[in-house]
Amino acid sequence: MAGEIFGSDAFAPREVAARVETIGVAKARLPLHSMSMLALLAGAFIGLGSIAFLLVTSDPSLSFASSRVLGGLVFSLGLIMVVVAGAELFTGNNLLAMAWAEGKLGTREVLRNWVVVGLGNLVGAAGLAVLVLLADTAALNGGLVAKKAVEVAAAKAALSWETAFFRGVLCNVLVCLAVWMAAAGRSVVDKTVAIVPPIAAFVALGFEHSIANMFFFPLAIGLLATDPALAALPQAAAVTWTAMAGNLVPVIAGNLVGGSVLVALIYWVIYRARSGGRT
Repeated sequence: MAGEIFGSDAFAPREVAARVETIGVAKARLPLHSMSMLALLAGAFIGLGSIAFLLVTSDPSLSFASSRVLGGLVFSLGLIMVVVAGAELFTGNNLLAMAWAEGKLGTREVLRNWVVVGLGNLVGAAGLAVLVLLADTAALNGGLVAKKAVEVAAAKAALSWETAFFRGVLCNVLVCLAVWMAAAGRSVVDKTVAIVPPIAAFVALGFEHSIANMFFFPLAIGLLATDPALAALPQAAAVTWTAMAGNLVPVIAGNLVGGSVLVALIYWVIYRARSGGRT
């Protein structure tokens, strides 16, 4: 009755848990071609949010906090498109662990999804970086967007394994909570409102998102290969394919722990464990 009075028709948390399980099963059992194409889209969508983040944070007139928060707000465009337009994102799909815990998915099905989607995201994000390079988008703001891209990639390359891992954990706690809360909504507005705050928070706080990094590194490496002025920057030498791999390994591991364990499995224990599942 209260829900009717206040006009709220969002799904309750227990209903969200059941929905996440059902959606997870459907995602894991998509045909390979559909899964791959949707993964490509998701990588590109996150790349679009990432280039918007670089545009905002390259503005020197903004304070540090304003730059980070506004950058996080525009970055959330990526996940909004993934959820509303439909795409397969590795970090969000870490929630498949809930259907696995319930016994509705096998380990091979979950791993297949994560590998296929992760690789598809990499191709989509790197492909978007190539398009951004061809469009000369990084020349915006007098070339400050390009400089910011190199700075961001260099800062990520400089992270220790432990720091990158734990920033990956914290990032995907917020990403999966954003997906979880979006599943509670029934309209596009509901889902958008649910997604923006946690995504803006993880970006503002500097946490590490593996798929975004699959865009930032190729973009920075491409810029350094084509612009001698950027290649002369002190931090340019740190931005390499080896550095990208060194960043992605701990960040992917952290994203897996944050999304699968600290969100999916925690909520499974709270809402679904009594219904059976794995023992």
